[in-house]
Amino acid sequence: MNGLPQNWGIAEIRDVSIPTKHVDPQSLFNESFKYVDISSIDSNIFKVVDAKLINTKEAPSRARQLIKKNDIVFSTVRTNLKRIARIDDELDNQIASTGFAVIRPSSHVHPTYIFYYLISDKFIDEITSLQRGASYPAVRPSDIFSRKIPIAPFPEQKHIVAKLDSLFGHLDQLKARLENIPVLLKQFRQAVLTQAVTGKLTEEWRRKNKTNESAVNLLERIKIRRTKEYNDLLHKAKVEGKRKPSKRHLLEIPEITDGKTTEIPESWTLTNVDFLAYVTKLAGFEYSEHINFETSGEIPVVRAQNVQMGRFVEENLVYISKETSDFLERSQLHGREILMVFIGAGTGNVCMAPSDKRWHLAPNVAKIDVDGISSEYLYLYLQSPVGLENMNSFIKATAQPSLSMETIRQIIVQLPPFEEQKEIVRSVESLFAIADKIEASYKTLQEKIDHLPQAILAKAFRGELVAQKVEDELKKYNLQAEKFSLAAEP
Repeated sequence: MNGLPQNWGIAEIRDVSIPTKHVDPQSLFNESFKYVDISSIDSNIFKVVDAKLINTKEAPSRARQLIKKNDIVFSTVRTNLKRIARIDDELDNQIASTGFAVIRPSSHVHPTYIFYYLISDKFIDEITSLQRGASYPAVRPSDIFSRKIPIAPFPEQKHIVAKLDSLFGHLDQLKARLENIPVLLKQFRQAVLTQAVTGKLTEEWRRKNKTNESAVNLLERIKIRRTKEYNDLLHKAKVEGKRKPSKRHLLEIPEITDGKTTEIPESWTLTNVDFLAYVTKLAGFEYSEHINFETSGEIPVVRAQNVQMGRFVEENLVYISKETSDFLERSQLHGREILMVFIGAGTGNVCMAPSDKRWHLAPNVAKIDVDGISSEYLYLYLQSPVGLENMNSFIKATAQPSLSMETIRQIIVQLPPFEEQKEIVRSVESLFAIADKIEASYKTLQEKIDHLPQAILAKAFRGELVAQKVEDELKKYNLQAEKFSLAAEP
């Protein structure tokens, strides 16, 4: 602890604290008491948040330390070393677990001053390095009480505490305001998507760009093309003596009679996923007979955990062989598809298939291979409140939510003309880019704020947080550093 101000001293924690004794709660209380154990403490805010009211006759064997206001409890058990709290309540019947070291500050130190030092990373790192034991690592209370702490003259301790209280109060207010940003950004994105799929986002664009093809005509054009392509396949199969080919897409435009829809522009229309895309999955028998996941390999597999709403998460990957992927051609991924989780906690989550290389479907994820319209528009629609309401109307409300391929196909889509689809995608991406920039700034600021308390504490206990007016304060209070019985560190 070199480099401390001249009038500061060094002491072991035992020299500035009062010894406490273990007690038997049954000898103190008739009926009940408040019990503070390790789980009672929130290590993020260093406070007791859930002290349990315990019947005296049922007192656990570890309930043996009588505590009072301004005591500091410090967990000695591994992984819980940050379970530290100052006791704020003035109650006569509080008992702490023997899993804590109880520090009761003496008159030599301001209780909050020593508390702030005990929650500093510097101190916690020192204590962590002293853990003993293989199966149940912990530190001894004596390890804590023997550690040295920098001691400022008492008047300066008060200044430091006041400054820290003020700074941390401001930080708490800033954190509270920052917590609203993710909520506001989510609301903003959902509002943009709602405007996008109801035609309100492109009202001005429609006034300036009269389309030559309505959405109805777009569907008719898709139908004509598909019919021709299928008839060509039929003819080819007949000439080659092969069996009749299956229909990958619908050849008839579906009639939409009900669903969760909104008012849409005149040039738009209603259809469903079944007409717009080929929907499929990895069949159960294909998975059981052919799939063997490996921790490394040739073809990465997309599982439900990789499909988050609006983003692909490339984590915890498993692989299959290229030979298996080639054999199961129907469930290959090529980067143009929309992926949707169809069973489990993430049911309804969608993302675009990654396009950097060949990927393959795993169970629980369906692929939606779009034909004839913008896949990006359908992707945005399925994330929108309108699309989600339509999809949720099909989700089975069971212990494990699920969608079938048939119900995915029946999801109703509010479809604009093709050129307007592209404009919607462009506009949404532009607005989302602004939101992404704000979110990135928020995360950077949040990270700085998360690190700031420890930086402030380090500065405080180097004597750099408040202006040095020690001599004036010592004269005012007629105090001397020697009165604390604190020897300077050699």
